Amino acid sequence: MNLANRITIARIFLVPVVTFLLLVRFHFWTLTINHRTTTGSEMIAALVFVLAAGTDGLDGYIARKHQIVTNFGKFLDPIADKLLISAVLISLVEMQRLSAWVAILIISREFAVTALRLVAAVEGLVIAASRIAKWKTAVQIVAMAALMLNNFPFSYVGFPFDTVAVYVMVFFTLWSGIDYFVKNKSVINTNV
Repeated sequence: MNLANRITIARIFLVPVVTFLLLVRFHFWTLTINHRTTTGSEMIAALVFVLAAGTDGLDGYIARKHQIVTNFGKFLDPIADKLLISAVLISLVEMQRLSAWVAILIISREFAVTALRLVAAVEGLVIAASRIAKWKTAVQIVAMAALMLNNFPFSYVGFPFDTVAVYVMVFFTLWSGIDYFVKNKSVINTNV
């Protein structure tokens, strides 16, 4: 069990921590601005989420730098990402801060791309993350953190940053999903 794999496993263990902080309402501290309330537990959840999401790049960097890339890590890393993103999206729907259709669209895209990668892996091919997919991930992290914080601090000026971020997230999610399938149509064609 190398360091990169331990970081990936730690990300998986942070999933229930984030969802617990979001869904079990602790009111040890609240801030209400323009009819929007953010709790201390939501702020901590957003911080833990951003830290957990940040470990995605860290574990890959460590594995490549120290040449400790393993099949276990290649398999577990995308699963850890999907678990974290899916859990937060579902939590945000439960909190009524995100429309269910957005969560369904994003989770569906994640599973579709994972399926494409699995089909490619059977053929001995590796589909690396594209630049658009990396942008998509960054946008997802920002949008979900903004929703977790209930638009704090943008509520001060009345700017709906969280709403804008959700639309940008949907755009990048669709664009990156289409991009994966267009660029890798040969994988699909050989397996039909």
